[in-house]
Amino acid sequence: MSGHVPERIDQPAAPPRPAGVAAGLVRVIRWWALAGGVIVGGLAVMSAYSALGNLLFRSPFAPDYELSKHLMAVAVFMFLPYCQIAGANVNVDIFTERLDPRAKAVMSVVAAVLAASFALLLLRQMTLGFDGYLRYPEVTPVLGLPLWTAFPPILISLGLLLAAALMTLADAFGGLRGKSGRFSLEETDADA
Repeated sequence: MSGHVPERIDQPAAPPRPAGVAAGLVRVIRWWALAGGVIVGGLAVMSAYSALGNLLFRSPFAPDYELSKHLMAVAVFMFLPYCQIAGANVNVDIFTERLDPRAKAVMSVVAAVLAASFALLLLRQMTLGFDGYLRYPEVTPVLGLPLWTAFPPILISLGLLLAAALMTLADAFGGLRGKSGRFSLEETDADA
């Protein structure tokens, strides 16, 4: 042993943890997406049950198709806020991998503005659609399930998507100023 002490390698500072409302929203978004996963899992079980019932007893679960359509739409919307906050939306890295950090930050701002605009537009249109289905009710043919029942969780999902887009917009502006993101999901995993 030569008594040589290796040089200390400085690690980059961890990004700050989201606090207060932001941390709460990140937790809600995560649990909302997990609830969407439970819905998809339930639909898979229901479809398997119906297929087996049809195969073995010639008696499928009659409303499986309409429940699948109804609940899958809800589940897909439930995943959107999580995808936004996790940065798991469509990325084209092949075009951006050679860009400097500032250009990437500008692209992140543009992407977050587009996501927030998309969320606002969908929130408005789905609210109008919800109002239309309440005024002129329609129901599914087998169960008689009112179609408007899909709208409340979808509207909640779009509200969370808007919040997630605004949080990622704040992150993107921080990236323009050289600050790292504050709202990543990894930082709140221990809080779950």
